[in-house]
Amino acid sequence: MELSRHEIREKALQALYPFDFTTEATKENAIAYALEYNNELVSEDGAEFIPGYLDVIVSGVCEHKEELDELIKGNLKNWTISRIAKPDLIILRMAIYEMKYSSEVPAKVALNEALELTKKYSDDESRKFVNGVLSNIIKSENLEK
Repeated sequence: MELSRHEIREKALQALYPFDFTTEATKENAIAYALEYNNELVSEDGAEFIPGYLDVIVSGVCEHKEELDELIKGNLKNWTISRIAKPDLIILRMAIYEMKYSSEVPAKVALNEALELTKKYSDDESRKFVNGVLSNIIKSENLEK
């Protein structure tokens, strides 16, 4: 059974979480951890199948983290990046990465997916915050596709 893009984004959120807490996290270990309880992702020969898009998001966010954080910082009002809840920060990074570097994902889709993840992993205040930051970035970076 294949994962939907939404499910892949959830797994990416889980995989990216350790990177803000330890320098020892590796992409491979983080992805393996996120997929650990997903038995559908084991092929018939017993090998684990890692969805390509999961690798793309995790690698891309790790590779562009500083740039993504600068964009986030530039769109905060009376707030610092260190005050953003970790799940919200990771969701912001993932959405901005998709908006800027994934030609097949329209900015509005990345925004909506970010809001869905925020709804599940945070609260209403976080959703408003994430929506505001991402909406500003879409306008300031001219990312509407």
